[in-house]
Amino acid sequence: MIDQVNAYIQEVKGFHADSPASLEAFRIRFLGKKGILNDLFAAFKEVPNADKKAAGLAINALKSAAQNRVQELKEQWASGHQSQEPKDDLTKPGTPFAVGSQHPISLVKNQIIEIFSRIGFNISEGPEIEDDWHNFTALNLPSHHPARDMQDTFFIQTNPDVLLRTHTSSVQVRYMENNQPPIRTISPGRVYRNEAISARSHCFFHQVEGLYIDKDVSFADLKQTLQYFTTAMFGKSKIRLRPSYFPFTEPSAEVDVYWGLETETDYKMTKGTGWLEIMGCGMVDPNVLKNCGIDPVEYSGFAFGMGIDRIALLLHQVDDIRLLSENDVRFLSQFRSIL
Repeated sequence: MIDQVNAYIQEVKGFHADSPASLEAFRIRFLGKKGILNDLFAAFKEVPNADKKAAGLAINALKSAAQNRVQELKEQWASGHQSQEPKDDLTKPGTPFAVGSQHPISLVKNQIIEIFSRIGFNISEGPEIEDDWHNFTALNLPSHHPARDMQDTFFIQTNPDVLLRTHTSSVQVRYMENNQPPIRTISPGRVYRNEAISARSHCFFHQVEGLYIDKDVSFADLKQTLQYFTTAMFGKSKIRLRPSYFPFTEPSAEVDVYWGLETETDYKMTKGTGWLEIMGCGMVDPNVLKNCGIDPVEYSGFAFGMGIDRIALLLHQVDDIRLLSENDVRFLSQFRSIL
């Protein structure tokens, strides 16, 4: 019997199914109720006691070999059959995926950066948590200046010398401390003011401030730079500079662009004048240069700053600044087409 069982084991190991029907016939032949294994277990009763152990081991080995071979061939047949079937019907329409969109703040910021990069301005960044020196003192802001008042600034309670920066001019101070002229950089970033939140103002917003320092830099250079920017950004070439005051620039000016009065919205935005204020600017005060380790006799420069949020509201006709920070998907999805 043992020789016969070993012969069956070799047959099982060498069997290959060419169809599911042949595999099923093989299973029934060996593992069915009237199969070979059933006959062998019936004949086992007649085996002499001395040979029962060896015969039993051989029959069980045949049973395991047959079961394993059937399972193996089933898996091979299933995988081989599936691999021949196309996984996707390429003639069917594709499944649409939800497309994200850039935030309007990011869109405007990237556009401003791209415009100034054309004329050689690089990007500088700094911490949002600043110290008194970089945010105020180095920028010619005396201790009694209104901007230091607790109503305007978020100070850190445990350290009155540390605050959330109120402008990205602090980045310019850090840049001047670590770089020698010529300097040509813009500093985009988020800033904080202790102000009431409304449709037109927020306690945090975004700025882009620019700085250019070199020998013989004049106010005319500033005006031409801003003329180039307004034309590239808004498509408006007519600007005006009105005298103003900033502690870190002298002389200082507010920059208006002529928006026009072609529509009712234009009248509303410009209050019927056609002019729209977009930024402040001026020549860097010599005291600021001196505080940052730059010789004000040899070098001069200009600086400017604008609110990204305000420009985003203007370009995209948004009437509430709070929409820019509420993360409402219904609002943000409107900007998909301008990626």
